[in-house]
Amino acid sequence: MINEYNVKKITVKASGEYDVIVGEGIITKVGEFVKEVINPCKVALITDDIVDKLYSSPVLRSLERAGFTVVKYAFKHGEQSKNLCTYGEILSFLADNQLTRTDAIVALGGGVVGDMAGFAAATYLRGIKYVQVPTTLLAQIDSSVGGKTAIDLDQGKNLVGAFCQPKLVVCDIMTLYTLPERIFTDGMGEAAKYAILDKEVYQLLSGEERHLLKLICLCIDYKRKIVEKDEFEGGERRLLNLGHTLAHGIERLSSYSITHGSAVAMGLKIVLDNALRHQLIDQTTYDGMISAVNNCAGESKCPYQIKDICEAALTDKKRSGNQITLIMPFGVGDCRPVSVNVDELWGYLQ
Repeated sequence: MINEYNVKKITVKASGEYDVIVGEGIITKVGEFVKEVINPCKVALITDDIVDKLYSSPVLRSLERAGFTVVKYAFKHGEQSKNLCTYGEILSFLADNQLTRTDAIVALGGGVVGDMAGFAAATYLRGIKYVQVPTTLLAQIDSSVGGKTAIDLDQGKNLVGAFCQPKLVVCDIMTLYTLPERIFTDGMGEAAKYAILDKEVYQLLSGEERHLLKLICLCIDYKRKIVEKDEFEGGERRLLNLGHTLAHGIERLSSYSITHGSAVAMGLKIVLDNALRHQLIDQTTYDGMISAVNNCAGESKCPYQIKDICEAALTDKKRSGNQITLIMPFGVGDCRPVSVNVDELWGYLQ
């Protein structure tokens, strides 16, 4: 089936093995792909109000053609919906529609949808199967793969969550062509992280052309290798947090009006500035990295002071006691964790 639709397949061998399928025009085949890994059952299609209008109908019809019974729940789009209230509403929807442990969830949308639906799947009836159908660049290259699910609290981002690997991920890059430019650029901010982490992504993004399919596959494959070594973030998986501790602080300060990928790009620039200041990288390496980040996400500057960002970042889930771990670059493809005392974070990141 994979070859028939001329798509790429990347297999993730974590606690549960699953495929990530990437191609063009495959969203109408979701039901056929899902049927390969889940027997026909009742499926809750979870999405947001924007994606619902664009893609729910073809996905729903595809699932029904494959023998699934589908119920649908759509919530208001945006990070502001990634909270306990929406989570509770999804759980009630699943219970009202009598989903059982043999049933499944399909998450159709961007990172917020994937997080909400994934966390619901991890916790409803102590866990049911779910499938990710990401429709944004950020979700396709990052959040849909690896099994992290989470929701936000008022005190910080992603503070409640669970590791829960999907049964399947289906990425149709045609969905990216309907994205507003700012949302696509948001995804490129996350791609900039991979450019610093991985030499192949760096070389690809240092050029003028985007090569979307190749970019998506390279990012997924890099994350696959990390997740297979360290599924539950006990060590190497922390590298994927490059720029994220500061990004979460920036998002919180903006009341999430600054989107995640844009905040990551801002966080990366702060990290790179300080890597140069601490002589972890030289000027030539710094110039190349900054250029790669700007090529991805533009040259927008962070509107907040470092001190305020550091204070907002102290609730970050990667904090351990009085220590917070930053991922710092020592070269392209060479990033390492650096532990900083919380009282010294502002001084370290001036």
